[in-house]
Amino acid sequence: MIVLSVALLALAQQATSPQATGVPASTIARISVTPAVRDVPAGDTVRFSAQAVDADGKPVPNVRILWNAQGGQGEIDSVGTLVASAIGKMPVVVVGVVPGRKPFVQSLPLNVVPGPAMRVEISNPMDRMVAGQDAKFEAVGYTRFNDRSRDRLTWTSSAPSVARIDASGFVHAAAPGRATITAMVGTTKATVPITVVANTVGSLAISPAKARVRQGDVVRFSAKVASRAGGALSGLTPTWSLGGSGKLAAIDPDGSFVGYEPGDYVVMASMGSRSASTIVTVEPRDVRRAVSVVGRLPRTAFTTAEVWLHPNGKVAYLGTHGGGDRVYTVDISNPGSPAVVDSLVLNTRLVNDVMTDAAGTVLVMTRENASDRKNGIVIASIAENPLRPKIISEFTEGVTSGVHSAFVYTQPKHGTHIYLTNDGTGEIHVIDINDPAKPKEVARWATPRAQAGRYVHDIDVQDGLLYGSYWNDGMVILDVGKGIKGGSPSNPVLVSQFKYDLDSLYRQVEAESGPGFARGTHTAWRYKDYVFIADEVYRANPVKGAKDESEGRMYGTLQVVDVSDIEKPKSVAWYTPEVGGVHNVWVLGDTLYMGAYDGGFHVFDVSGELKGDLRAQGRQIASLSTADMDGKVQNHAFTWGVVVNPKDGLAYVNDFNNGLWVLRVEPKPQPVP
Repeated sequence: MIVLSVALLALAQQATSPQATGVPASTIARISVTPAVRDVPAGDTVRFSAQAVDADGKPVPNVRILWNAQGGQGEIDSVGTLVASAIGKMPVVVVGVVPGRKPFVQSLPLNVVPGPAMRVEISNPMDRMVAGQDAKFEAVGYTRFNDRSRDRLTWTSSAPSVARIDASGFVHAAAPGRATITAMVGTTKATVPITVVANTVGSLAISPAKARVRQGDVVRFSAKVASRAGGALSGLTPTWSLGGSGKLAAIDPDGSFVGYEPGDYVVMASMGSRSASTIVTVEPRDVRRAVSVVGRLPRTAFTTAEVWLHPNGKVAYLGTHGGGDRVYTVDISNPGSPAVVDSLVLNTRLVNDVMTDAAGTVLVMTRENASDRKNGIVIASIAENPLRPKIISEFTEGVTSGVHSAFVYTQPKHGTHIYLTNDGTGEIHVIDINDPAKPKEVARWATPRAQAGRYVHDIDVQDGLLYGSYWNDGMVILDVGKGIKGGSPSNPVLVSQFKYDLDSLYRQVEAESGPGFARGTHTAWRYKDYVFIADEVYRANPVKGAKDESEGRMYGTLQVVDVSDIEKPKSVAWYTPEVGGVHNVWVLGDTLYMGAYDGGFHVFDVSGELKGDLRAQGRQIASLSTADMDGKVQNHAFTWGVVVNPKDGLAYVNDFNNGLWVLRVEPKPQPVP
């Protein structure tokens, strides 16, 4: 993403470059900007005005004022009208230009903040408690744009003598009766009823007893509650807690346990004065394996973009970046010696994405930065010979600003369509290619918000559902043929949205590199009842005084979103690398493969139920730094992504800096008998 416009960047460089020493200094001492507001709610518009003054505070004549917003949280036009879009810090660069003098550059710190809460959601672990029991309630306020409100949250109880609640949401059931718990954010509130019953609990029994699991395995504990007379008591949930010699584990209010470090943990259930405990033993996950390099295809003319495999498993297609104007066709019938056989030269300087249809009859390539500004997509036929693609059509209408990603998907009922991203408007376009020589648009869809700051980065379509990575707007799920909302390719219908606070999640990046860093929901992959979403996060500024690889790094988090209730997605697990970022992922079986940018190539075990911190659970199977001296950029890994061939399990890894790697994750050594 471009932080500064080309014109402003040139002016800023002119103001500080050695060549500018012969140009007189600006007569501007400061630029006064009004109004003085520095916190702008997301969705609001502010018209700023600026006046340049000299050292004596007098207006400077003949000044041209230029504006630019950094970080992608909104836009500001040439006359100072700012549209705030996404939560985060958005430094605004104000430049005063006096003819014949150095430009005067000033930074205006602005924060895009959440608007007022429009709804409140309470997550309460129980609605029926026994006298003497404690529980922790949670509540979140949301704005009209689904941002988390930052307004102060207050709790009240309609009957404190029955159930009292403190400022942190801890409820104490004091005496039998009924009470209503209220959470209020601003002027918006939500309520939940609680029934407190007399404590007649005689015993608790935890199930399962003495569980033995591996790191990362989830155990769902439950408690059987009996009265003093021995009869079963239903509708009651205990309060869960942990102890023991184990170093690190977690248990949720519903009794879901996950262990991070091997050891013995004591799981305790309490209900008023009654309690019970059991032991869970966590053993090492023990999934580490070796990686070997099977083949290598260095690229030196251009940096490398996306890789895709033909369904026959014998041909790869490799895009180019950084001024690249071609897509290579690569013979991988011998994975140890991948060889370029042909290439398609396109009018573009960036082929970010390449993909075939499932039948292997067409190849779709995206274009950005074309010299004729048409951009869009190019479609080639590969039905006759996958190694010799032939261009048969292109589609540019409405997407001349550029297409970053495209997904080709076939449904028996609707045929084959391309779902592509629009760099300029943040819309998803649906293109019918049932006749690939005559592509036609059948639908568009975009998040219902101002276009400023709206950007869709990537698309995944599985089983009639589209998972859109909408940068500032999180992940969006659309019905494009599943039928659960009446959707189809020509009528995409919103199913749900998973939006999260990117600014808070990546506060570390601001601490290390300053405000205005770029970050957003980058890619999504559906797997069983989960969607893996990866964020792309860039520093705002390089490390001061550093150069080459030491001047910066990427960041990011891979979130695991539970979509078993497709209309209520929720984050249940995560992976945040210690070094490097997260970029594109590929899942085959119970294994997730990742291109982690400067963190290299990674492989993870994602079997079973997923919960909590995946890095702490010992789930990483393997890793490799894809850096050598043979590529466009020497000895610097920047691993873009990976495609795994299901026919032989080989991983085809595209590194931005140095081309293609063919890797094998070796089988786990068998113990010697």
